Amino acid sequence: MLRNALLYLSNQQGIFNFVRHNGMAKSFASRFVAGESVTSAIEAVRGLNAKGISASLDLLGESTTNEKEAYASQAEYLKLLDLIERENLDANVSLKLTAMGMDISDALCIKVTREILERAKRYGSFVRLDMESSAYTQKTLDLFEQHFYPDFKANVGIVLQSYLFRTEADVKRAIELGARVRICKGAYKEPPAVAFPEKADVDRNYVTAMHHLMEHGNYPGLATHDEEIIAEARRFAKEKGIASDRYEFQMLYGVRRDLQEGLVRDGYRMRCYVPFGTQWYPYLMRRLAERPANVAFMTGNVVKEWIGGRSSA
Repeated sequence: MLRNALLYLSNQQGIFNFVRHNGMAKSFASRFVAGESVTSAIEAVRGLNAKGISASLDLLGESTTNEKEAYASQAEYLKLLDLIERENLDANVSLKLTAMGMDISDALCIKVTREILERAKRYGSFVRLDMESSAYTQKTLDLFEQHFYPDFKANVGIVLQSYLFRTEADVKRAIELGARVRICKGAYKEPPAVAFPEKADVDRNYVTAMHHLMEHGNYPGLATHDEEIIAEARRFAKEKGIASDRYEFQMLYGVRRDLQEGLVRDGYRMRCYVPFGTQWYPYLMRRLAERPANVAFMTGNVVKEWIGGRSSA
């Protein structure tokens, strides 16, 4: 019921128009979204960099429905890469292939994305191809391996999700290729035929993938706010003699800032995923709807951070 309600609200343009101009709603959203403009996103990156935290910028938006929209998304990413280079920021970018036209045609998606990768290669930068729902997993990996990775090995990476049954095999393939992987748990509502329904199984699969990537992978990104998994990563690295510069932790903008800053103080690399853009309201509603438990996750982690901050004051 909650999921249906959130999805309904995400599609109500009238509510979106109201929320975009509501101070309280914008204040809540600003905790998790770095504003609506490239300027606000770059400012957020400066703040993170000042704390020793790297960033990955993601322009929010739904799947494009025509070439004009795909090229508009491309233009924003090219601008981001230019600004990151010009201002010498410690940041890269993340993008979804549906925003690059994947639902329109493979040819369009390949052309649009390759031009972004060419710019990233020129600057020695990096582009992460975000993973979407399981309906897109195979196609995303195929495009990556066949059309992007061969020419841009140092400039493009993928995301794998531990709630999918297939992820162990995908991790092994990525290691064979030498491709950079961000491992996360996954946020979409998936059918039981393709994904673990129980959190314990998702966590177990995450740790297995994490171990393989830390020991044999190419600079993996460990995307998690789970303190037990973070502790296991630290323990495993010490046991195997894995230096802290061979991997990085990754977290969402505005979530567990106390953990982010604490890991940096302890000498670990941290990257913050920074979403921005005018579509922040649909983004928040749909992310919450994909897994209603995310409502408790977001609010709960704000409370944990607040309690942690007070106890250390």
